[in-house]
Amino acid sequence: MDTLFTNIKELLQTRSVSEVKVMGESMRELPHIKNAFLRIRGENILDFGAMADLVIQESDAVVDVTGKIILPSWCDSHSHVVYAGDRSQEFVDRLNGISYEEIAANGGGILNSAQTLQNTSESALYEQSIQRVNELIKLGTGALEIKSGYGLSTEAELKMLRVIKTIREKSPLKVKATFLGAHAIPNKYKTNKSAYIDLIINTMFPEIHQQKLADFIDVFCEKGYFSLEDTEQILKAATRYGLVPKIHVNQFNAFGGVGLGVKYKALSVDHLEVLNEEDLEVLKKSDTIPVALPGCSFFLGIPYTPARKLIDAGLPLALASDMNPGSAPSGNMNFVVSLACIKMKMTPEEAINAATLNGAYAMGISKQYGSISKGKKANLIITKEMTSYHQIPYLYGNTPIHKVMLHGKFVDSYFI
Repeated sequence: MDTLFTNIKELLQTRSVSEVKVMGESMRELPHIKNAFLRIRGENILDFGAMADLVIQESDAVVDVTGKIILPSWCDSHSHVVYAGDRSQEFVDRLNGISYEEIAANGGGILNSAQTLQNTSESALYEQSIQRVNELIKLGTGALEIKSGYGLSTEAELKMLRVIKTIREKSPLKVKATFLGAHAIPNKYKTNKSAYIDLIINTMFPEIHQQKLADFIDVFCEKGYFSLEDTEQILKAATRYGLVPKIHVNQFNAFGGVGLGVKYKALSVDHLEVLNEEDLEVLKKSDTIPVALPGCSFFLGIPYTPARKLIDAGLPLALASDMNPGSAPSGNMNFVVSLACIKMKMTPEEAINAATLNGAYAMGISKQYGSISKGKKANLIITKEMTSYHQIPYLYGNTPIHKVMLHGKFVDSYFI
């Protein structure tokens, strides 16, 4: 099917297909065309340009979007959207002065989610998770990385990964799966962490590989969770199964996790609320992209990733939601973009680049997603009428979206 959009107020993120990420000062540049057209054929972008250059051809559908902006759908490269139940009581506990770390030490946090998930059937877990995914689609997310990590047993981790696989098969989203068995130490292994690491390496990895359930490997490299030595042991074993690292580092402490991620050619290092000069220098010599998760900082009241320090050092930066039941229960990427501007002092151009093309890069899919480029997938946000794209982050808390198209089809039909 051919769809032609006409009279686009601003067509954002128009790039050559060869551009796979944006770095440093270049992040301030957001290529766009005013009064534009965009032609879609099947799932892909066929052509685009100024209305003055439009050559009239027969199309199956012509959509006049006068006053509206079109940009690539959000590419959310870090989420935990598959989980059971919620942790709203922990939210109240924190309001009463109990810290996130104290809650975790008392058996809450990730361990709480793991116990709930272990007692939830696979079908019920899918139904809860697909409802969240559908909400994210309506909010403009078109590509989503989803992690396991709330199972913490072989059976439950595989259950999570199978649910992620089902979402990938049934949803119009582009989905990438990450195995995060090393998210926390289960109570059963509290005094024998090495035995749990052995279980991950010698039992979980072979099963995941055989069933082709994951693209990436993640580890929560943090004090009180998995040390540098633990993380290296897991990453080294993961390479034998073709799993590319994307790891949690520097959320509360900086102690070498960034360097370790780079050593194992991590696609991304995520969180980075705490950052030192050594981390910056290591990242400069790598292809690893830093990923900021401002929704987590907002919800927990912890420092934000120092975006200015990263970008001003010439590095790329991606933005993601970190949607999870404990520290970031919203996957609204529109709000994430607003937070990046308001709290991390990113410009609208930098934030949109970070949430589209660089987000796609952090999932290894920026050759097909994340920009308006000929041949790429037609994953699009059509906004409501706006004065300029600056209103996307400016009108924080609002939903700027009129329609969403994924793989060349409006998602309205998916929800009928």
